[in-house]
Amino acid sequence: MKTTVPLPIFECTVLPEWIDYNGHMNVAFYNLAFDKSVDEFFDLIGIGVDYVEQTNNSAFILESHVHYMQEVVEGDPLRFTLRLLDVDAKRAHYYLEMFHASENYLAATSEQILIHLDLGTRRTSEFPQDALDKLYEMAEFHKQAEVPERVGHVIGIRRKSA
Repeated sequence: MKTTVPLPIFECTVLPEWIDYNGHMNVAFYNLAFDKSVDEFFDLIGIGVDYVEQTNNSAFILESHVHYMQEVVEGDPLRFTLRLLDVDAKRAHYYLEMFHASENYLAATSEQILIHLDLGTRRTSEFPQDALDKLYEMAEFHKQAEVPERVGHVIGIRRKSA
């Protein structure tokens, strides 16, 4: 699987229903847009909606950490990239970036970990071999690039020492 680092994964436009009373995209819709990007990633590695319907297996997000960098408003074009950071037989750790597509600024980031599971038992299971092969190949290729500074960020109030 040939990829670029980061991998262009999804594009969309900020919809009117995504706007909140502050006149910009509501935080819930940042997560929705990132989730649409993840759907594209799932399709790329072969575990999208068809896979779920055929195998009764899927992937769930275990953890997500979003950074809101700069606001976007109704009608803004967005583009998303993905950087695969790590993978094992049952999990993948990746980093998404949301850019304003025409002005090229970084609007938000989302670092996530997902787990593969059997929907019948609701227990973790290994990725299918074909998807796992794609993930390992992509992860190896993506390791060539520097890890983004926001990866692994700890949340908390920073205090100046006395």
